[in-house]
Amino acid sequence: MQTLKSGRRINRNWIPVIALGIAVMMSVFSLSAQARGALQTYQSDQKFEEFLERLKQAIASEKMGIVAEACADCGARAIGVTIPGNRVVMIFHPRFAVRMLKASVDAGIEAPLRLYVTERSQGTQLSFYKASDVFAPYASTGDLVEMAKELDDILVRIAEQAIR
Repeated sequence: MQTLKSGRRINRNWIPVIALGIAVMMSVFSLSAQARGALQTYQSDQKFEEFLERLKQAIASEKMGIVAEACADCGARAIGVTIPGNRVVMIFHPRFAVRMLKASVDAGIEAPLRLYVTERSQGTQLSFYKASDVFAPYASTGDLVEMAKELDDILVRIAEQAIR
């Protein structure tokens, strides 16, 4: 037994078990990230709020809908903390939802697609995973693969419009 600074005792025999558990968890998280494919990133020199507005216009121009928006900087501000702009804009459209669910009900957990907008010292960054990577684990039908490729093209067009 070893005594920690807190006064609690730990059995040294558990240390290898704990280390193995941490290693397994890290590899699972690593595999999960790899399964998603490469994170797509676009950098803009625009200010955060300006970029966010342009992004929303680009989403609308591609006939996609904003399903939800998670605002980490708003939450931080609510508790008196200031952090750089940080949003997750979740987008989808019923025309894709119907197709997705027809091809794979299980794939429904991946909708809406998420666009991550972060304020950086040099401007604003947009990040997302391609729809073809997001839906790959469920792509047992050609319909889902085709839909994901269409969404890939839409995501790229949205990003390119927003960063101009």
